[in-house]
Amino acid sequence: MNKLEVLAPAGDEERLAAALNFGADAVYLGREQFGMRASPQNFSFEQLCNAVELAHSKGVKVYLTCNTLPRNDEIKFFERFVREAVEAKVDALIVADIGLLMLIKRYAPDMEIHISTQTGIVNYVTARELHELGAKRVVLARELSLDEIAEIRAKTSPDLDIECFVHGAMCVSFSGRCLLSQYLVGRDANRGECAQPCRWGYHLMEEKRPGEFFPIFEDEKGTYILNAKDMCMIEYIDKLAEAGVYSLKIEGRAKSAYYVTVVTNAYRMAVDEYYKHPYVFKLPDWIRDEVYKVSHRKYCTGFFFGRPEESQYYENSGYIRNYDVVAVVDRCENGTVYCTQRNRFFAGDKVELLSPSSKPVELTLTELFDEEGQPIETANHAMMRFSFKSDLEFPSGTVIRKETE
Repeated sequence: MNKLEVLAPAGDEERLAAALNFGADAVYLGREQFGMRASPQNFSFEQLCNAVELAHSKGVKVYLTCNTLPRNDEIKFFERFVREAVEAKVDALIVADIGLLMLIKRYAPDMEIHISTQTGIVNYVTARELHELGAKRVVLARELSLDEIAEIRAKTSPDLDIECFVHGAMCVSFSGRCLLSQYLVGRDANRGECAQPCRWGYHLMEEKRPGEFFPIFEDEKGTYILNAKDMCMIEYIDKLAEAGVYSLKIEGRAKSAYYVTVVTNAYRMAVDEYYKHPYVFKLPDWIRDEVYKVSHRKYCTGFFFGRPEESQYYENSGYIRNYDVVAVVDRCENGTVYCTQRNRFFAGDKVELLSPSSKPVELTLTELFDEEGQPIETANHAMMRFSFKSDLEFPSGTVIRKETE
């Protein structure tokens, strides 16, 4: 039975805490430079040091991204970037550029190196050579099937880890190497600045009819011909393990802390279920349902089972969102659950409480109380403290969510 790593995204300190509290074996994060996600807050040097210390105290590894394709004028900053990664004691650097790979070996010979999916590894020869160059892990291109991954596993050193993206948004281009954003709006996707033009709606315009826009399909909204569905492989943990995948990577450094909480927790529980019954793995419906309780596009399985037939969604690029976080549990004392509000809700609302590695608990909050213990009808002030009575105990950080109407 293969050991599997649940690898969660951490776009900032709040999302890092979510990943650590809800079962990640490792997290990946970025700094202000050299990372493929420029929009999240990311981590300063001081924050990086604190993040690594906190993660290591929980037995969780930290992988730092430096997977952009940097230009000449950025190279001079890379030595300091690597030196600070060593000082912060990160467990590995994720790199896409061969030149940066060689610089890491020069500046930090003992640093573990992971090769990013941006490199586009699709065969065992490339994987072998990168291992010879010093890579401990390859993050394979998303365009590979399970059979192809299994062959790469069989024909490479067992000392080389294989990592794959298993959940989250997919780019329409080859393993994220896209020129659309740079071409259309001057924001380079290969430098972490993607404007996501693949999610836009498009029309045709005939050159002799300026101002007249024709839908590519007969739809007044246009068509979303480039819009990929989200990936979801939570029901196929056993197949991923059988193919030799070691690390299960969840996309989403730009997603919310709630997203990181729920999806990390779901994959943690799915992997634990696999450990219990590796040869007759069947995911409980309630674990599968968790990934539908975050903001998501329609799901597919990408290329894992061959050429995808249903991987694009042409109607719109919007998200499906069925639940809102209404509060987070601070502590439980003497039959009272003390919480901090996140979104407005009312006494009498039916909610779910999600704790780490646990089935969600449904409750109807018949009574709410303010900080002074006085009854209130609604929790309607941002970050207000409130409480409710319960015979059940919930750990700090438990998420309280409500189904949207």
